[in-house]
Amino acid sequence: MTNMKQILAGTAIALCGIVAHASDEYFVKELIFPEGTDSITKVEMAARLVPNEQQRAWQQRELTAFLHFGMNTFTDREWGDGKESPELFNPDSLDTDQWVSALKDAGFKMVILTAKHHDGFCLWPTATTDHSVASSPWRGGKGDVVADLRKSCDKYGMKLGIYLSPWDRNASCYGDSPRYNDMFVAQLTELLTNYGKIDEVWFDGACGEGPNGKKQEYDWLRFRETMRRLQPEAVLAITGDDVRWVGNEGGRGRETEWSVTPLVPSIYSYSDSINKSLGIDAMSPGIGSRELVAKADRLYWWPSEVDVSIRPGWFYHSHEKPHSLSRLADIYLQSVGRNSVLLLNIPPDRSGRINQADVNRLMEMRRWIDQNFTDNLLGTPSATINSVVLEEDIDRGQRVEQFEILGYDSTNDRWTPLAQGTTIGKKRILTFPDTKVDALRLKILSSRSTPHARITGAYHITMPQETAPATIELPSIPTKGMKLTTAKNDGNFIYTIRMPKATEIAGFVYTPEPAKGLLFKYAVQSSLDGKKWTDIATTGEFSNVEANPIPQQVVFETPVKARYFRLRTLETIGNSPMLSTSTLTLLSPKQ
Repeated sequence: MTNMKQILAGTAIALCGIVAHASDEYFVKELIFPEGTDSITKVEMAARLVPNEQQRAWQQRELTAFLHFGMNTFTDREWGDGKESPELFNPDSLDTDQWVSALKDAGFKMVILTAKHHDGFCLWPTATTDHSVASSPWRGGKGDVVADLRKSCDKYGMKLGIYLSPWDRNASCYGDSPRYNDMFVAQLTELLTNYGKIDEVWFDGACGEGPNGKKQEYDWLRFRETMRRLQPEAVLAITGDDVRWVGNEGGRGRETEWSVTPLVPSIYSYSDSINKSLGIDAMSPGIGSRELVAKADRLYWWPSEVDVSIRPGWFYHSHEKPHSLSRLADIYLQSVGRNSVLLLNIPPDRSGRINQADVNRLMEMRRWIDQNFTDNLLGTPSATINSVVLEEDIDRGQRVEQFEILGYDSTNDRWTPLAQGTTIGKKRILTFPDTKVDALRLKILSSRSTPHARITGAYHITMPQETAPATIELPSIPTKGMKLTTAKNDGNFIYTIRMPKATEIAGFVYTPEPAKGLLFKYAVQSSLDGKKWTDIATTGEFSNVEANPIPQQVVFETPVKARYFRLRTLETIGNSPMLSTSTLTLLSPKQ
């Protein structure tokens, strides 16, 4: 028998019924099958689809930071409506050096800034609109957040990416498709010309109606051509065909995460028709199976990016706290550990700095990664482990469909299964109960042509146990004696809660139930007698509720004393949600 140390260090690979093919022809980024290609040949060809140079470099980064900062930071909203005054934007101590140095210390390789969010407010002095920092009191209208961040990235050796929202709720020409597309290209040209090397451009697919009631039709191919011409080494994310949205904002990659997929990027006009014919979209649980490959007429190397915020919201809100280290450790294992790049949002606060609580949590995350994934036990004749790291050589494609990890116990001369999985890709991290092993074996159970996979690490990791709340905890008002009634008016539902007596209300929590419909826009009122009503919030919205249906907490600026609380639905997603005292919880002030 081979020396145990060598088996553990080198990884034994067992192949089960896999037929090797001699062809060395590879297809870069996109593969269109010749007409008449049979399903077996399609799967074998899929094994030889590989990333281009930009995608390969992007997948090596593993950790990217998102910086949601802008008008919403100062209005305490998630999606602005474009009517906000530029006067509101006025950070008193904006420090991009603090942003970048903290993120670099935490192990991030690139930062992506929300140069413009849906409210249309631009963080650089654009020539396309007055709705920008040039019209704000910050630095007397002479400031430029993008320029500041560019200098800080150069200073600390950090790569820079740009988020430019296609949806613009301020632009009067939005909905007049040709005019707005011209404006958007002009904005994109400014950002990709005046701020040095840009490594990632991020377009989401948000699209609403313009002031004229017309829906904007984006010229995605023109946007892509502009980026390719001005920043040819950048990757275009989400609507682009370089980087794919994982399909949720909860920090979770799929258990089976293929970089090779027949899902057509939305940048192509024919994407909807093809994706519908295949029965898949970005949120589908499976987007790369053999069955889908066999049905497809083309494939893409389109690796996933997992975007999630360190706080419940994407912009900074004082009532929120960063997620616990335990939550961030899970996110790391379910993103980087599942063939994805983690895009973690860290929103600067109203002062223009990353809040110290977030900095502290980032450093805890960095220490957890270093402490748990530095001491590689491969090469040790005998060790107690509970985690292994696997990698495929993606320069030769993603091929493994099913595998098993076995550990060898020399005392009993026995191989014992430790873990199993489906895809591997760029990196796969698996965990299992503590086990003492003398050797490891990677057993490939199914693969598309000859696999090129190996175990690169074996570790004993410790998962954090604390469960720090991510929001300032406010006590719930007891439901005993409460009565909720429902009425319908002009197509909207009105939910009224009557309490046994007048009570101070500090806010409420809406718990989404996606299967029953989602609450998007709403208005809330209070009353002491059920006759005279006072607006608490004229309108509000749960901006990301569809992509991230987690409990949504709303905290009022000032608690209100009331016996009656009323919520009116203004816009819903899917069916109109039927709320109850379990899905609509009233909060009292913190004692």
